[in-house]
Amino acid sequence: MTGRAPAITLRGLGLSMDGQWVFRNLEGLFPAGRLTVLLGGSGIGKTTLLRLMAGLLSPTTGEVAADDGLPLTGRVGWMGQNDMLLPWARVEDNVMLGSRLRGEAPDRARARGLLEQVGLAQSRAALPASLSGGMRQRVALARVLYEGRPVVLMDEPFSALDSVTRLRMHELAARMLSGCTTILITHDPLEACRMGQALFMMGGDPVRLSALPVPGDAAIPRAVDDPALLAAQADLWRRMMAA
Repeated sequence: MTGRAPAITLRGLGLSMDGQWVFRNLEGLFPAGRLTVLLGGSGIGKTTLLRLMAGLLSPTTGEVAADDGLPLTGRVGWMGQNDMLLPWARVEDNVMLGSRLRGEAPDRARARGLLEQVGLAQSRAALPASLSGGMRQRVALARVLYEGRPVVLMDEPFSALDSVTRLRMHELAARMLSGCTTILITHDPLEACRMGQALFMMGGDPVRLSALPVPGDAAIPRAVDDPALLAAQADLWRRMMAA
């Protein structure tokens, strides 16, 4: 990771599209070096908020700011629901894609080290079509880590995976993103309670961010049979149904 992972603050953030406000005067603080989970109903603006944080959209009002006073530009990594691997590129080259796009010399040793960490050292010369869904997501995670960004934004990256693979990806992501300021969007209460070191529900009219209690110890991922996690999951289901 390059540089300290900053906390991210939303100050009076608003976005208007086609004459309609997606949200206005949104306030929030995403803690430094922690994994924050963002929940909320479909269409409420979660992905749009992440795109604002990534600098892919410009706010109509307010700002997204790092607590160190430095711009977030160049310090953000993105991992989406779709792995977006180039089908004609070998696994290793997909991991190093950022370097190639920037015209930099690729760091093969780093890419291979990361592939070894995600358990894909033997697949570095494979094409994406030969990989399972879980393997492809591990390549996508290695690609994010290759960039070494202190801020990582994750938009439902595990939603297409089977339950067992998803739990394994939780273990891997928690270990490899330790120390990063990570924001994860999910619709899955189990994933939220297992991974979140901070939890926010996005909803209401006007749209607001509401902090939710974190189950038990802040260490992640939490055990799926942890009584505190199960109680928090049931409570979260009730909140989501009410919303």
